[in-house]
Order: sequence, then structure tokens, then C-alpha cells
Amino acid sequence: MIKEAISTSNAPEALGPYSQGVKTGNFLFLSGQIGIDPATKKLVEGGVQAQAEQIFKNISAVLAEGGATLDNVVKATVFLKDMGDFKKVNEIYAQKFQKPYPARSAVAVRELPLSVDIEIEVIAVLG
Repeated sequence: MIKEAISTSNAPEALGPYSQGVKTGNFLFLSGQIGIDPATKKLVEGGVQAQAEQIFKNISAVLAEGGATLDNVVKATVFLKDMGDFKKVNEIYAQKFQKPYPARSAVAVRELPLSVDIEIEVIAVLG
């Protein structure tokens, strides 16, 4: 198995020993993205909706570096600090993907890195 690390300065740097993305075969696996603006290296202001918008910018940047777009995403996992934010996030999510929508899981978690409100990870198929 050959795996290639995918990295771009158009998304936040990894906060630990992991890759922004890994390509293997026709698959591109992205690490979870949070609402950090890569230019300022700070969490965007405006709550969960602003964070979700930034997350999709970050995801799109890593996907582009790996030769993909949001249209290539087949699976997404959404981690929320507060499930009460599900509807707000769902509205943004629905704007970013087209039918057929990716398979998705959404879970509430106690805490996320840097105390953010949301994190999203995706898997894309290339080609």
C-alpha cells in the first residue's frame, strides 16, 4: 500500500503528529478540520456557523491539494460540542454538498481541540 501525505498552507497546520490528508489508491482521507483561519492561525469568530463555514473552506483546500472537490466526498463525520447546534450546521452542510449527499454521521462530544464548537472529517473518492 502506498500512502501519500497531503498538505497545503491554505488550511491550518496539523496540531499534532498527523497529516492534513492521506491519499491511498483512489481514496483521500482528511483529518478533522476545525474553524481555524490559516492566514491568521486563529479561530474564526461568530460561533458554530462561522466555524462551519471556515471548516468547509479548509476541507476544500485540502481536497484541492489532493486532486478532489467536495463533489468527491462520500463520507463525512461531524463532531459537535452541542447537539443543539445540529440544525444550524445542517443548513450550512446542505449548501456545501449536492445530491447524492455523502453518507454522514453526526455525534455530540464532550470536548474538541482548542475548545471549538465543531470539527468535520471527510473521505473522498478520486476519479
